[in-house]
Amino acid sequence: MDSRRAESFSDGVFAVAITILVFNLLTIGNSKTSALTWDTLAASWPSYFAYVVSFVTIGIMWLNHHGMLAQVRLVDRPLLVLNLALLLGIVALPFPTALVAEHLTGTQPPGADVAVVVYGINLIVISAVFGSTWLYVARHARGLGGSSQVRIVSWSTLRFTAGNFAYIAGTLIAAFVSPIAGLVIFGIVGVYYIFEHLPAAGDAGDAGG
Repeated sequence: MDSRRAESFSDGVFAVAITILVFNLLTIGNSKTSALTWDTLAASWPSYFAYVVSFVTIGIMWLNHHGMLAQVRLVDRPLLVLNLALLLGIVALPFPTALVAEHLTGTQPPGADVAVVVYGINLIVISAVFGSTWLYVARHARGLGGSSQVRIVSWSTLRFTAGNFAYIAGTLIAAFVSPIAGLVIFGIVGVYYIFEHLPAAGDAGDAGG
């Protein structure tokens, strides 16, 4: 299959997932029993926070997904399966986002830690599958129509997959220390991936030297 077909399908899934995120914001301030105030809007800060973190995460995943498939012209069945597993995690992200928006407040009611841990587990799965997909693409680039075998350089691969270690750390911190701190770590990882990304197709063979 042409990689562009797989990319087009994936783009649609990414678009749906990132759009669903805003649904958690639509009910804020829409109560028919009380007036809309700035305090009402401010009290919903967990919803805004979770929305931004998830939006950045999905957005950066989309950018790097494009960079990954740009390495090859074809996709085989194992790569399609890996890609579907990745999309499974991406499209599920609005669910833990909604949990965080509902349970994470300044007073941290019972359930806040569970909500952020579920969020973290989702991110860990996405990151692990993305890393596995990238390794598969790199090792099979020539057979998938890449211009040359993409070299796996341990240092560049470690830099790109380092976010998964941070996701694990953030999940543990959310479970045993502070849900808010865990969510902040997830947001920092999203910012990290803005600057740490996969090489362009033409630079793949030179990645890491």
